[in-house]
Amino acid sequence: MMGLLLMFNGSFMLVAALVSFYYKDGATKGILFAGITTWLTGVLFRYITKDFKKEIKKREGYIVVTLGWILMSLSGSLPYMFSESIPSFTNAFFETISGYTTTGASILNDIESMPKGILFWRSTTHWIGGMGIIVLTIAILPLLGIGGMQLFAAEAPGPSADKLHPRITDTAKRLWYVYMGLTAIEAVLLKIAGMGVFDAVNHAMSTLSTGGFSTKNASVAHWNDTPAIQYIITVFMVLAGMNFVLSYFAFKGKISKVLHDEEFKTYILNIIGITIVVALVIYFRADVSKVPTETQLIAHPMVYGPFESAFRHAFFQVVAVVTTTGFVTADFTIWTPFLTTIFFFLMFFGASAGSTSGGVKFVRHIIMLKNSFLEFKRSIHPNAIVPVRFNNKSISQDIVFNILAFFILYLLVFSIGSLVFGIIGLDFMTSVGGAASSLGNVGPAFGKLSPVNNFDSLPAIGKWWSAFLMLLGRLELFTVLILFTPYFWRTNKF
Repeated sequence: MMGLLLMFNGSFMLVAALVSFYYKDGATKGILFAGITTWLTGVLFRYITKDFKKEIKKREGYIVVTLGWILMSLSGSLPYMFSESIPSFTNAFFETISGYTTTGASILNDIESMPKGILFWRSTTHWIGGMGIIVLTIAILPLLGIGGMQLFAAEAPGPSADKLHPRITDTAKRLWYVYMGLTAIEAVLLKIAGMGVFDAVNHAMSTLSTGGFSTKNASVAHWNDTPAIQYIITVFMVLAGMNFVLSYFAFKGKISKVLHDEEFKTYILNIIGITIVVALVIYFRADVSKVPTETQLIAHPMVYGPFESAFRHAFFQVVAVVTTTGFVTADFTIWTPFLTTIFFFLMFFGASAGSTSGGVKFVRHIIMLKNSFLEFKRSIHPNAIVPVRFNNKSISQDIVFNILAFFILYLLVFSIGSLVFGIIGLDFMTSVGGAASSLGNVGPAFGKLSPVNNFDSLPAIGKWWSAFLMLLGRLELFTVLILFTPYFWRTNKF
């Protein structure tokens, strides 16, 4: 499996090398050498283990997923290092794992000076990680005689179990068809709206993966004078935050399945409600005197237009944080303390289960809140059986317990993550913001990690800790943390 992943990764590096060659950006040799090295290493792994038993059970699934993400991130660092675009291994690994986990946090201070091939590779790491390295791989596992159900469960451990087809490999293929189709459509629309082809392709890959890497220093704020571009990206961020199973049903014309889905309705209504509140506060209360001078239109929308501008930037930033995409059109951390608090809480929302976003996910919030309110009824009627219902179906108590455990664990990891950032010398806002952003795979945070800054200011140990939190959040805690439990290694009944 590791060999297969390396061959897959190396092949995409070769595509990035072609882009570099086309633009003659000087990084072709480095990217090409990285691709060949990665691909040949994968071939070697495959050859060494060709006679091994091709059987993946649940235990192996967890190990393969976690080690697969780490190995992909290690090998994905090579184009940066071999081209000397990011010579530091710590920085190169941070940028890579931020890409694969679709966090979008960056250590680059001058993105626009980077070679085109490197920027394309950077966006590609997003695009690969968006739907999951393993989910893509299991689409071709039948060629190897390996079943993929165990890998899919470890890659997507959320409570949603919807499938498009009884065979998991066919499910993966259909999800990727939707993913590639939406990416292509957005790229075309962005080009029509005024983006260059290169920028359009890169931003489409970052949007559908809910990643957030941009080709511009000011992120999407670079196009603050082109509202159509920002509205297109916002709409596709909303689509990327939907359950891709629902997107598939929508493509098939089964709109009723989408409109009656409880999580989808909650997701959309929350975005609409919060956007209205944020837009009104920006319009009536935001202090336009606090506009930095060197942020290329990134600081405050109200300088550049009336209510439409306030609504557009509110809509964009709410969706960007809820879906954990992390694109930026304005510095939401200076929009009043009230809005800063709102955006902090939005980092714990996440979008839909079965989407490319990180975070907790709306379905978990819904089930947890329903179970909490039902406790009042159970207190009055202790002998009554009162199940939690979702989409008009009873939810098993095991799923409810799993979600409650996830919330407790998520808050515990967030607390520990904040404490570690504090121990290494970061202030309170930077510590809690960095932990929430890294664990939720959001990207921009608060304090020294605000939208007008980046993660380069972190010390090396802070970058490694942030990278670990990104991996935990992207694989939804259990997949990684279960490897640290004695039970996982001792039992034979797994």
